[in-house]
Amino acid sequence: MAHLLLLAIVYVSFVSLGLPDAVMGVIWPAMREDLGQPLAAVGVLTITMTVCAALSAGFAGRIVARVGTGVVVAASCLMTALALVGFSVAPSFAWLVLLGIPLGAGGGAVDASLNHFVAAHYSSRHMNWLHGFWGVGATTGPAVMGLALASPGGWTRGVLTLGLAQLTLAVLLWSTLSLWRRERSHPTDAAAVDEPPVVFKPVSRRALWLAPLCFLFYVAAEMGTGLWAASILVNSRGTSLAQAGFWVSVYFGSITAGRFGVGLVSNRLGNRRLVGLGVALALAGATLFALPGLPAALSLAGLVLMGLGCAPVFPSLMHEAARRFPADVARTVIGRQMMAAYAGGSVIPAAFGLLATWVGLGAVMPVVVVLLIALLWATRSLDRLT
Repeated sequence: MAHLLLLAIVYVSFVSLGLPDAVMGVIWPAMREDLGQPLAAVGVLTITMTVCAALSAGFAGRIVARVGTGVVVAASCLMTALALVGFSVAPSFAWLVLLGIPLGAGGGAVDASLNHFVAAHYSSRHMNWLHGFWGVGATTGPAVMGLALASPGGWTRGVLTLGLAQLTLAVLLWSTLSLWRRERSHPTDAAAVDEPPVVFKPVSRRALWLAPLCFLFYVAAEMGTGLWAASILVNSRGTSLAQAGFWVSVYFGSITAGRFGVGLVSNRLGNRRLVGLGVALALAGATLFALPGLPAALSLAGLVLMGLGCAPVFPSLMHEAARRFPADVARTVIGRQMMAAYAGGSVIPAAFGLLATWVGLGAVMPVVVVLLIALLWATRSLDRLT
């Protein structure tokens, strides 16, 4: 019973992690007007949060080794809760940037530590469902903000609501720290117990860097498509703004739904096979979406197909890290993977903007196709080394 309760807490923690991830784009137009900031100022805030998240994810493994996952997750959740509450009363943009430091650092620490915890203690099914619950949070956050923007309190009320929700979770996490003490024992997940014992190859230095590189390629392709798909549809395919927004939502929805679906079969198929199938499907979908002149229905089907292909890649690669490397090495590698994921999700999609300006929007998806081909090469090389 305690095992199931802990699993439920882990899932809720990942819903909470996803809640603030997609809200900045929703509230920034109103926020910048209230604070008298230019449109581009959001870049300072997002870069601050991303850098802090990447750094904390990189160091999370060392801290977890000393104090345990439960303490790291509870403390990080409290930190993000207080930062969000601070956002709702911040008197100036400078305060938002300062509060972005604990908000990003807390999110990065939770991300890395929970990914390692589930990879080490639960089956592939739960890793896929874990990231499906992140999608639930990332979908719910903008909806909450939309309701808040339509209310008298505006964006401050919405951010305060998210902050209080995080604060409630922090209290729950601190009160259930005893459940996390079992983390130092062997996994008790029935599916994990049935797995054959893992025999590790000698750790290859090349593998230690190929593993993060996979995440750089994957997240750059996924987030780059999510960021620029609407612009491509509107400017190159003649789609209306409303329709473009709908299809981008369908793209992210297909990733979330795909992860819940993949969780039903992941234990039978295995991580490596799921990654190969997912990348191949995503590559086919991205190629369809990249080709100009195709019928609209076929092009949009390619976007959805890419989302479905993306679904198992991140969780399966993350879960496999605990099977590629010994426990002490896996903890460090997962931290590096999260750092690479943050870099891939911020730097490269932003660079697509420069590419679109200099060459045209039509160049974005061919680069995504190249990234997916590079991902296929990197995962195959990593499989041979580990």
